[in-house]
Amino acid sequence: MRRISRTFVELADTLVADFDVADFLHRLTENCVDLLGVSAAGVILLDANRGLQVAATSSQRAELLELFAVQTNDGPCVDCVRSGAPVSCTDLPAEAHRWTRFAAAAAECGFRTAQALPMRLRDQVIGVLTLLNTETGGADREEIELGQALADVATIGILQQRSIERGDQLTEQLQTALTSRLVIEQAKGILAEHGTVSMDEAFARLRGYARARHLRLTELARAVVDGNVELAEVLKRPQR
Repeated sequence: MRRISRTFVELADTLVADFDVADFLHRLTENCVDLLGVSAAGVILLDANRGLQVAATSSQRAELLELFAVQTNDGPCVDCVRSGAPVSCTDLPAEAHRWTRFAAAAAECGFRTAQALPMRLRDQVIGVLTLLNTETGGADREEIELGQALADVATIGILQQRSIERGDQLTEQLQTALTSRLVIEQAKGILAEHGTVSMDEAFARLRGYARARHLRLTELARAVVDGNVELAEVLKRPQR
């Protein structure tokens, strides 16, 4: 219960000068894995043109699957964000007829269930939080309710009161999240190649370096892409 309380406080604490929406969304996916016992989680947001864009994932396998869903416009996450209602599949192989291409891609990535939860404030849907599992069988009602609560709090955090009042600020906030993700993915690729590590490990080193030095994740990622930081230093394991 204490971990859950801390998570909600963390997700609600967005009105700070150095708020980094990209890091915020990555923390959301990691908190879902930690608190809900799922294998992975991902966030897809609607961009300014109402197109779908992957904003954050907890692992590289989830990243690949969410990107596939967006590119093919297929899967529980797509249905969820379009309808604004939760979409659940407790056995993707058995229900492959519902999302043929997504189910096949999920099998390739090792996932067998998907729970898509809308990121919605009243009638305004901004995206979807997807929970993925490697085993069949759905989450229980309490886990789904907690997942939806996390999605709701994160939605409010992204929008913030000042953005709700003005649509142009909301569009800018969401576009910042999507642009930040692309920079972070580029930085992960550079670090993975330079350090001969996996993309997941590259992200862990990137984020660890940013946290240890109180840097914004997006700004550090841009420094990596622009060649303005020593890659070997970023790739060092943090001292325990």
